[in-house]
Amino acid sequence: MVDGGMGPNPVWQAEALSEVMSLEPGMRVLDMGCGTALSSVFLTKEFGVEVWAADLWVKPDENLRRVEEAGVVGRVHPISTEAHALPFAEGFFDALVSIGAYHYFGTDDLYLGYYSRFVKRGGQIGIVQPGLTEEGDPPPHLTPYWKWDFCAWHSAAWWRRHWEKTGLVDVEVADLLPEGWRDWLQWNEACDYDAGTPGQEEARMLHTDAGRVLGLTRVVARRKEG
Repeated sequence: MVDGGMGPNPVWQAEALSEVMSLEPGMRVLDMGCGTALSSVFLTKEFGVEVWAADLWVKPDENLRRVEEAGVVGRVHPISTEAHALPFAEGFFDALVSIGAYHYFGTDDLYLGYYSRFVKRGGQIGIVQPGLTEEGDPPPHLTPYWKWDFCAWHSAAWWRRHWEKTGLVDVEVADLLPEGWRDWLQWNEACDYDAGTPGQEEARMLHTDAGRVLGLTRVVARRKEG
């Protein structure tokens, strides 16, 4: 898991998302922005779903190797795709998930209208990623760590409004994972320790903030039937 790490622990995030989604054996699931497919393997093994592991940055042959090592060939399908050019039929999936990635493309006001077409009517869409306790400028204690692309991190309330205003989905859950910042920090420290470089900037940022502003945002909605 450390070798395949890209941001907060994808399996822990997938587990948190699965607690508020209805995943059943045989369902077709899109794992959008799956990274190294650790979340895809987890979902398949844990719930018996069939997963399309889609990512732009990680090559599918690399993810296929991990799929083979995990013994889930034929149940996890690694593909390379860009978030705005998904090669699927409308309504193909029973559920869509995105773990640690949706904020890279989904803050666009129009994106949900495109993305939601790929889940069947009544199907669920779930995301979890870095987020904020509330909207606003970064407070002074985070200024030394703040990067320009953190502007894509938003609060659960922001994501609820962002999705509900489309009228395309009913938002069922929009929250900040309880103690999610601690999970994020623990994983950062584990990866830094494994790399022999403890005390890296992101871990220092999370230590400094201690959950006041930063956390992991979780949102689940259902595509409307009509």
